[in-house]
Amino acid sequence: MNRKLLTQLGLKYNPFGLDLPVEGLLLTRLLEDFFWRVAQVLLREGGFALVLGDPGSGKSAALRLLIDYLQKLEDVVVGVLTRPQSGIADFYREMGELFGVDIKPHNRWAGFKNLRHLWQEQVDARLICPVLLVDEAQQVQPEVLSELRALSSTRLDSRVILSVVLAGDTRLVDRLRRPELVPLASRIRFRLPLEPIGSEELMEYVRHLLVQAGNARLMTPELMQTLADHAHGNLRLLVNMANELLTAAARQGVGQLDEKLFLSVFNPVPPSRTASGARAPTPPPVTMPRAVASRR
Repeated sequence: MNRKLLTQLGLKYNPFGLDLPVEGLLLTRLLEDFFWRVAQVLLREGGFALVLGDPGSGKSAALRLLIDYLQKLEDVVVGVLTRPQSGIADFYREMGELFGVDIKPHNRWAGFKNLRHLWQEQVDARLICPVLLVDEAQQVQPEVLSELRALSSTRLDSRVILSVVLAGDTRLVDRLRRPELVPLASRIRFRLPLEPIGSEELMEYVRHLLVQAGNARLMTPELMQTLADHAHGNLRLLVNMANELLTAAARQGVGQLDEKLFLSVFNPVPPSRTASGARAPTPPPVTMPRAVASRR
């Protein structure tokens, strides 16, 4: 949505867009507690943590907030693995790029040794471990997860030199039950389960988005309640519906989003008959988005 339309709606940015600034995200007590444990324990002692939830539950947003939280701390090195489905060779290439180590994929032993040597030096100098974040971790190949476990510790596992936060859906839990990954699963120290969100919490999130974007009154309370009820606990579904309403409001020149707009977008009036009695041409159907079913 262009700047002119946003200004007409009293917004600094689209509160329901994909490129939401990190300050627009809501830091809940659950997230803050998890971040504290990562900063106070995982950074100093190393190990693995999990962020688990169904698609649309806010895992990626949680990682963005965690990055912002960690970057405010002194001397913290944070790397984000961007291609979780890579094989071993590409995994080492990306790790070398993330942490500034020259790695030759044909010489995996040298890459393994150089990465661990760098992290060991960082731990000795700063007394905190570097952090690796992996989104969509259910896509990481088992051999890469095993390699990551071996990379993360030295001295027969008596000293951990890397902190790893894996974020994924329930397929990640299933993957960690595989026999070859049980050693990694046993090293998981903290878990952040992102459950379906209650209606009141969803409304709080919408209010926060609107306040941060500059127009707290853009949406009526009744519409917030309607969106929360139709989202069925799924944050992404709520945001997508709200973004569709915002787009419709901008096109129609509507100054406030309300239930009337909701009905016009998601429950259009059936076509009327023409004077001759024939049914008028039917517009393309508009279907309500469906919530992602919880696997719990």
